[in-house]
Order: sequence, then C-alpha cells, then structure tokens
Amino acid sequence: MSGPLTGIKVIDFTRVLAGPHFTKMLSDMGADVIKIEHPETGDLARMGAPISGNFSHYFVQQNAGKKCISLDLNKPEGRDIVKKLCRDADIIAENFRPGTLSAFDLDYKNIKLFNKKVVYVSISGYGQLGPLRGRAAFAPTVHAECGTAHTKFKHVGTDLNDFNNMQSDFSHADVYTGLEAAVSCLAALHNAAKTGLGQHIDVSLAATMIAVNERAHAELAGMDDREDEPYALSAPDSPYIKLSTGDIAVIAASPILGVVFLRYARMMRRLDLIENPLFKTAKLRRKNYKLLMKEVNDWASTFRTIEDLEAQVGEVGLAVGKLNSMKEFAEGEWGTHWEAIRNIEDGEGGTIKIPGLPWKFSKTKCKPGNHMATRGMDNKNILKELGYTKKEIDDFYKKEVIAEGIF
Repeated sequence: MSGPLTGIKVIDFTRVLAGPHFTKMLSDMGADVIKIEHPETGDLARMGAPISGNFSHYFVQQNAGKKCISLDLNKPEGRDIVKKLCRDADIIAENFRPGTLSAFDLDYKNIKLFNKKVVYVSISGYGQLGPLRGRAAFAPTVHAECGTAHTKFKHVGTDLNDFNNMQSDFSHADVYTGLEAAVSCLAALHNAAKTGLGQHIDVSLAATMIAVNERAHAELAGMDDREDEPYALSAPDSPYIKLSTGDIAVIAASPILGVVFLRYARMMRRLDLIENPLFKTAKLRRKNYKLLMKEVNDWASTFRTIEDLEAQVGEVGLAVGKLNSMKEFAEGEWGTHWEAIRNIEDGEGGTIKIPGLPWKFSKTKCKPGNHMATRGMDNKNILKELGYTKKEIDDFYKKEVIAEGIF
C-alpha cells in the first residue's frame, strides 16, 4: 500500500458502515489500519449477503486493505494487547454507543494519558453528550428523526398516512457521517503534527444529516417548496425524459424555476411557451406540470441520440445525463479509464468487485491494499510485531483471549 497517509497507524474499533467507511478512506490513502473485532461475533457486516468464498461483499467494500485482530476486551490480557496497539497510534476510531469503551479504560480520557498525540474519533447517532446520547441509531431512524425523511416525503408529495410509500432508501446518514469523520480527523491530524497534541472528535449522524441537507435553510425558515419557485436550485425536481431510441435521460434543472424555464424555451426553440398563459408563473407551471412535460417530452423524442440532445441542451448551459445502472456506467468507457472498479480475491479463486478510489493525487500515488482478513486472521503477525512470544500467543488462544473464525 502507498498514499499520502503512509506511516499513519489507525486502531479501528468500528463496525458495519459509518465507522468502517471512514477508516476505509484512511486505509485507501495509505494508513495502516488494524481492525479490532469481538472473538465470537466479529463485525456484523461479515454476515451481509452476497457472500463469496470466505467473505461478504458488503464487508469487503468497507474493509479491504485492513488487518484484523479478534480479541476479548472483557479479559485483562485482551485490554493490555489493545493498549499496546494504542500506545503509538495516530488515530483511534470507534462507533459504539457513548461510554462503551470507557468501561475498558479505552476511552479518550484514558488513552491520552499515555498517547497525547492521538486523534480519537467517536461516531454515534446523537453525540457523546446530551439528552439522546445513549440511544441506538441506524440510518433510517436518524433520517426519520432529524427531518431528512420528512423533507423528502413532503417534496415528492407522499401522504404521511401512505405508509406503503414511506420507505427509506440508502444509508445516507452512515456514509455521509463517515465522510465528515474523515475530514475532521485529517484536520485534527494536521493540527497534531504542528502542536504534538491530539484531541477527541465527536461526530454525530443526526448533526451530519442536518449539515448536509441542502434545503435546511428553507426548512428552518418554515418555507414550503410546493407553492412557488423551488428553493434549492431545483436539483430534486430535475425531469426525466425519453428519446425516440428508448433511452432515458435527465436534464439537471426544473422548468418550474423561472430562470430555468426561460432556458428550456430557448433550447426547445419554443419561445411561445414563455407567453403561454398555462406556464407564465411557477405556480401555474406546477399546476400544469404534466402539460409542460408533454411539450418537453415531445421535443426530446425528436432526438436520435443522447449526444444530439446534449448538444442542444448545452447551448443554454444545462446538462444531460443518461439513465444507467451503476454496473453499466462503472464498466463502461469512463469507468475503465478512471479504474472505477477494484477486484478483490475472495479466498477461493473468485473475485469480488468493489468501488475504486474517488480521487487521484497528482504527486502521491494511492495503491490501496487488497488484503482481506477473516476474523482474527492477522492475530499472530500483529502480536509478534508487539513483541509477544510464540508461547505467549499460544497461551492467549488457550485462554480464549484471542480467536479466529470466518464470521
């Protein structure tokens, strides 16, 4: 492995998604990440379908490149091993409920006594302090509680009694929080390099979802985007259209928005639409949206290719995107050029495809590791590096301080 974080040591207590996504980014940039797992259950993500060989594809996507040690923190020997690992760590990451690691003297307050430079990142649903600190949190529950789901349902017109259509989608809270954790951690790491002092970073899923909500300003003002002009540059209103070939595309702006409607009229060579009494205001365009989109779709159906459509749409500064599956796009010409897919061996002669890197450095080459470890597979090597003898390691196995397994 190589990258701008080569030489940085990370002790990773995280599991499932938010935390592992954060530490995966560190690993992909060259950090040496050691994942700590329970000696019986391991990371729940190891059970996620589909499974090839010894590995869950879900687990591989978030943990490729990390080393794995499986030990029991309830035993003093297990805690001693982890403290030795933490002694020269640059970063420690955990996403348990607040206070969980303090019971093992592995919280920031105790770690900083012997490692003052460590950056200690805690990810939780509602933060380390405050009225909701102890609550369990998963992406769908956070989306519901912090307004993300409500904003979505209101925007798309889902009746709040129509439970069949009130569905959560992707785990945005987990992934976005992992990204926010990475940004804040690297800032603290930079500060530690200057001052010699680390710090504790408290990252909240709920706070993240409020911070990344592009419509938060209007929600907080009590505005309703269903009445007049859209208030978030209308990205969620962008219409999908069908070409004569059957291809489906999206134009990245809504004709409801006044300034965008004028661009639609120009790109369609239909300036008469501007004076049409059905479409003169945003409110009227909302009311008569189906009629307006029939005009747009009739126009779009005259194009034989996405490229022809894009040329005309581009004349007025708008953009077009063809509807693809992720697999189609990632394995296409652009994805091949970017190296958007990585192939990881599953341990039994097959491969697991996971996303490649989303960034490229001009000077520092990132070559993320393909190492995949079953639970505890790296126990012996990690303990040898810490100075434990073969007899001591064998005794740890006999006492069930450490363990190995597939899941």
